[in-house]
Formats: sequence, structure tokens, C-alpha cells
Amino acid sequence: MKAINISQDIVPVGEFKTGISKRLRSRRDKNHPIVITQTDRPSGVLMTPEEYDGLIYDNAFVESINRVIRDIEAGNTFTTTELKHKIRESGNK
Repeated sequence: MKAINISQDIVPVGEFKTGISKRLRSRRDKNHPIVITQTDRPSGVLMTPEEYDGLIYDNAFVESINRVIRDIEAGNTFTTTELKHKIRESGNK
């Protein structure tokens, strides 16, 4: 995802509503989000579905890495031999 352009990509909600079709088309072409403001404060972000999917995927990946780190720190690990034994045990049930 590209960085926003402050002069073009921060839009008041009223201006956004009047040109919504144009804004949606430009998202695909420019590939960066629009910050929508309401009473001079950020209130939403418009991005392409692909950008959103990428953020969700990246977040899930980071969360899985964090889970692994927590397991390692808590000592929840197995040697290769222990893991093979656990897998064999679970296959016999």
C-alpha cells in the first residue's frame, strides 16, 4: 500500500459524498487509501479490497508468529523425537 498524499487523499465527508464514484475509481488507479474526515478529524479510511485483504493476511501472519514466540517463552515446545511420538499417538486414536 502506498503512502497517502496529504494534499489529495484527505477528504471531508461532504466532498467525498459528492464525488464518490470518482474516488472509488481513483483508488484502483492510484493504489493508496483516502482518509475521510468529519468535523476536521479523521473518521474513516477508504482502500481497495486488495489492500484490505493484504492487511488482514499480514495481521494474521504477525499474530501467528506472536503465538509461536509466546509458546517458546512459556516452554511449550517439543523435540523432534517428542513431536514424532505425539503424532504417532494421535494417529492411533
